[in-house]
Amino acid sequence: MNPDLLRHHLARRDLLKLAGAAGLATALPAAVAAPAHASPDAARFDDTPFDYADPANLSDWAPSRYGPDDQRGALNEVTPAKTAAALAVLKPHRPVKTYNLGELMWNGFPAFRTDPRRTYEQRLSIWGYPPPPGFLEQGGILVALEPLGANRISVHEERFEAEFSAKHLKPLATTFQIGTQTDNLNHVGAAEFFYNGRRGPDIARAHGTTALGAENMGPVVTRGVLLDVLGVKLARGRVEDLAEPASNGKPLLRENYRITVEDIKDAMEFGGIDRIEPGDAVLFHTGWHQLLARRAPADIARWEGNAGMPGIYLREARWLARFRPAIVGGDTWGLEVLGAEVNGDGTAFPVHQELLMRHGIRIGESYVVDELAADGVHEFVFIVTPQYSEGATAGNTPPAALGQPRRH
Repeated sequence: MNPDLLRHHLARRDLLKLAGAAGLATALPAAVAAPAHASPDAARFDDTPFDYADPANLSDWAPSRYGPDDQRGALNEVTPAKTAAALAVLKPHRPVKTYNLGELMWNGFPAFRTDPRRTYEQRLSIWGYPPPPGFLEQGGILVALEPLGANRISVHEERFEAEFSAKHLKPLATTFQIGTQTDNLNHVGAAEFFYNGRRGPDIARAHGTTALGAENMGPVVTRGVLLDVLGVKLARGRVEDLAEPASNGKPLLRENYRITVEDIKDAMEFGGIDRIEPGDAVLFHTGWHQLLARRAPADIARWEGNAGMPGIYLREARWLARFRPAIVGGDTWGLEVLGAEVNGDGTAFPVHQELLMRHGIRIGESYVVDELAADGVHEFVFIVTPQYSEGATAGNTPPAALGQPRRH
């Protein structure tokens, strides 16, 4: 999720209107203790927005349960013991399949237009031979015709096209906040406040932030859980919860469908998942990735979410947060529900604040989980090594999953 998306959706008033769901009284497992600073709202798992930007409320969510200097949030739950237990998910003497959970990046990958634009435009540079016809006209780069050295070495290398903007004097190229991405704790705040009570004016620099950035994340190997909400709807014939299929004929949850706590429990039962554990990567399957499969303009317009997008809201985020997962992600670009039944009170993307700011839980966006769902892999080893980039607000290296298919 990008901050510019907030302006996009807030400008379309009547998107994001709260679907006044009642709070859920749910007993927690004895092994999962409530955070000492949890608010009554979170304890009831309701949708009441919380004012994080009011300094008077700071003590309700900061310092973090992991200490006042913490920059890793719920990744602290991914201990060596947690990783060892995750690897034990794989049964001996059974084949293991590796799944790519990342979107294929291609020139013109869709993103909301801002100034400067969020773009992905890759170009090839050639060194050592004459380029083919039309190469330069299409944006290719010729470094030199002659090969390098006595051994006549030739080289291919990529560059990314930059743009000038009326508001910015320097050309700017791409961003980690595009395609498959894992948000860092410096990505979303409330006014000047960010995770653990850090303040934007104290940590913001021209290159990124001096705290909470990508360098604090590190490689992650943990237990992954797939919540196949779409699979449950299809299995139960709940066609009213489905949208018009993508242009490739594949099903998906309807625009603005709110994934409820009850949906989460149904998906856990459907996948044989008896619990969510601290340090898990919890991923939702909505089918939304299929809107990018053919790169069709009508599909892309739907994927951008102008008419809404399926996902969770505050009640669900709070219910999940009590289990302290390291990552909560899915196959949409924003994880949380958008549409005409959400946020009539004018709030925008409060789930990002709830997970990132309050609980230090990172958010995964545009994760591709269709193949996991098709193979009936609901528990797996989740792996991601994000960009080791100082102060970055996200990493967009594709995660992977190691799983053992149950369906063929």
